[in-house]
Amino acid sequence: MNELQELYQQVILDHNKNPRNFGKLEPATHHAEGHNPLCGDNVTVELFLDAAGVIRDIRFSGSGCAISKASASIMTTVLKGKTKAEAEKMFAQFQHLVTADMSEIADLESLGKLAVFAGVKEFPARIKCASLSWHTMTAALHGEEIVSTE
Repeated sequence: MNELQELYQQVILDHNKNPRNFGKLEPATHHAEGHNPLCGDNVTVELFLDAAGVIRDIRFSGSGCAISKASASIMTTVLKGKTKAEAEKMFAQFQHLVTADMSEIADLESLGKLAVFAGVKEFPARIKCASLSWHTMTAALHGEEIVSTE
């Protein structure tokens, strides 16, 4: 394992062990529940979107594997203060990161903390684990309440 992969693994383990923004958000203006029946991950994403369309706060709760929990934790840290449009753009970038061929991803540095999930594509069953919270956040933004990654 090279140094970068080792660092990424440490970041994922840290966010799994000490998740940021974990717990209930009150008051929340938007929420959705996500479920991955293949591995049993469950996540609820709650956010407070202000009148200008800015995510003022975002939290998650639920249970899941290390990748699922770390992805939700990192997602909440990068989305606070972003507009709905910026959050949707970041969702698209994340989806591309975990599904595209490595040769298509030009600049991992521009992805910041999200780059830790670049290796997920090597384990196709884990892509849904990493993206569950992102799909759930997008559903919440669009007023959908339940997401399943079947």
